[in-house]
Amino acid sequence: MKRRTSMPGQPSPGSEASAQPAQSSFQPFAISTWKSLLSSVLLVLLGIGLGAALVGGKGVSAQTTATPPQLNLNFIADVAQKVGPAVVRIDSERTVSAPAPFPEEFFSDPFFRDFFGQAIPSIPRQRRQQGTGSGFIISPDGQIITNAHVVEGSDKVTVTLKDTRSFDGQVIGSDPVTDIAVVKINAQNLPTVKLGRSETLEPGQWAIAIGNPLGLDNTVTAGIISALGRSSGEIRVPDKRVSFIQTDAAINPGNSGGPLLNAQGEVIGVNTAIIQGAQGLGFAIPIETAQRVANQLITRGKVDHPYLGIRMLTLTPELKERLNQDPNSRILITVDQGVLIGEVIQGSPAERAGLRSGDVILSINGRAVTTADQVQQEVERTEVGSTLELEIERAGRRQKIRAVTGSFPAPSGG
Repeated sequence: MKRRTSMPGQPSPGSEASAQPAQSSFQPFAISTWKSLLSSVLLVLLGIGLGAALVGGKGVSAQTTATPPQLNLNFIADVAQKVGPAVVRIDSERTVSAPAPFPEEFFSDPFFRDFFGQAIPSIPRQRRQQGTGSGFIISPDGQIITNAHVVEGSDKVTVTLKDTRSFDGQVIGSDPVTDIAVVKINAQNLPTVKLGRSETLEPGQWAIAIGNPLGLDNTVTAGIISALGRSSGEIRVPDKRVSFIQTDAAINPGNSGGPLLNAQGEVIGVNTAIIQGAQGLGFAIPIETAQRVANQLITRGKVDHPYLGIRMLTLTPELKERLNQDPNSRILITVDQGVLIGEVIQGSPAERAGLRSGDVILSINGRAVTTADQVQQEVERTEVGSTLELEIERAGRRQKIRAVTGSFPAPSGG
């Protein structure tokens, strides 16, 4: 029998039957293999998903139970958060009279009456003036310290809190001599400031101002205490009787009446003045002065300032030499330090005590004085009717004089 050979790649007729079972046996193997692989892949994916779910669940749980991250606050931001709710905006309105541009007789003149006819122009003589300042709450029932010039002459005062609540304000009292006023609003459980001390301040310490400069509410600025004991004459407000704190914390119109704070958030002064044209110079009323005046305004509605009635100059070597060499001067000065009395006001406590022009004050109540500001401070420490013992130098001789303080005359209106 001839053997049939098959070509490569072609199955032989004899092997066709045997090839079919082999093909059948291969298919179940492939399916089971892929099922096994698929099962393994599914198990791996299930394991990964379960692990991710466990880790994710653990992460979510950590985020919901962990303490929130702390804000990156410095001490200035901390002070602003603590004190800011007790700082208020004060809007005031007043009616002011505008001077007539022409005298009344102008339109009575027949020439101008013929020119204008019956349509004589109407020129308003009064107008409404608005102003904005700041203040800070000192009692939970709504007592607020601010500057006198913020509410001076106002017939309407509106107080707005940081939480946007607004109240009608009543001016309890105002003292133009120290530029302090107290405003009251009808509210309860208000946030309040903590009062500190300015007497222990040193130049270079931190100073923080909060207020509403230029209508920009809740503005916080910071700097340092740049000087202490600035007189009213030095900062160009000679009608005030205050020894001011100087700071380089930015103060602008609208800051008036707001608090100057130390690094602990305590009020050390009342922001009140700037020098026009200067940069980085602001001035505040010491909190001891503001508190003393505010207490009198709250209890009595007015303030009595002790008063001697002298005009004085700080004695310097140059002033001493000039006066002693002036042939027309009737003053002889033999001391190098003290406060020279330039004028004694007629009818004043100083005149009644026997003080004279040309006297040099050396001490008050045993405390040496070398500047005019120190004399003013010593007088301000007392009450009306107090007795001051002054040691003076007069024509080369020292003597002691007792003077009883009077009440500072109220400024004349006008």
